[in-house]
Amino acid sequence: MHGPASSGWPLVALCAATGAYCLLRMRSTVEEQRRAAGGEALMGFGMAAMAVPTAVAVPPRGVWIAYALVFGGAALRALWAARTGAHHLHHLVGAGAMAYMAAAMAASPGHHGHGGLPPLTGTLLLYFAVYVLWSGVRLVPVAAVATAGGAPALGWGDRPELARVCRLSMAIAMLAMLFAL
Repeated sequence: MHGPASSGWPLVALCAATGAYCLLRMRSTVEEQRRAAGGEALMGFGMAAMAVPTAVAVPPRGVWIAYALVFGGAALRALWAARTGAHHLHHLVGAGAMAYMAAAMAASPGHHGHGGLPPLTGTLLLYFAVYVLWSGVRLVPVAAVATAGGAPALGWGDRPELARVCRLSMAIAMLAMLFAL
């Protein structure tokens, strides 16, 4: 994940901006959207922290273990929430991928990409590649939401097309991080 600065900083910026927008989405009046936005904010900020180029900071092994524990906990929460909706399965895969990458970095920081592609990494790459294509296609036909009878316009936290863009950008970032693993 700690790749060159030329690709690392744009990835950090994208993930941090996505996390910040997800924090705004937590102000939604829809409880389910607030809950999903919280998990997505955690993913965005966690991905930003994990993507910082090694020229700036090389976290010690304990930090990677902490990341693995935090995202392992997020994966368990998503597993529990998956009982009520399929979207939580994507959160489960995302949090599991983050825990996997953090555990790989804790096991041997800075020594990745020298032994072929592990099957789990390949499976995650395939999943996120398909998710990027699927969510990109879903984003294209999103129609503007009309407000009827003077109803208030949707706030920034309630815009479904922006939530989809956030999920798409995080999936693209996840692909980049998995490739760097």
